[in-house]
Amino acid sequence: MMTEAKSQDELTRLADDALRAHPGCETARVPAVAALPHSHSDRNWEIPNVVLGDSLISDVDRAVMSVHRQLGRKFHLV
Repeated sequence: MMTEAKSQDELTRLADDALRAHPGCETARVPAVAALPHSHSDRNWEIPNVVLGDSLISDVDRAVMSVHRQLGRKFHLV
């Protein structure tokens, strides 16, 4: 399956929007995504940090894994 190339800013906005759409994560924020070093697969990026706001870490933890799995199937970082 092919993935679509996105810039760091584009992918950060997509991840931020997707995270905030999860229940309990409305105040969480993805400040940036980062490239994985030496990655040769389409999932060549990660969400290294999340600002919680008033969200619970357990809600955000589950949501981050879900967001990365969902977006990682569609987009790669250029």
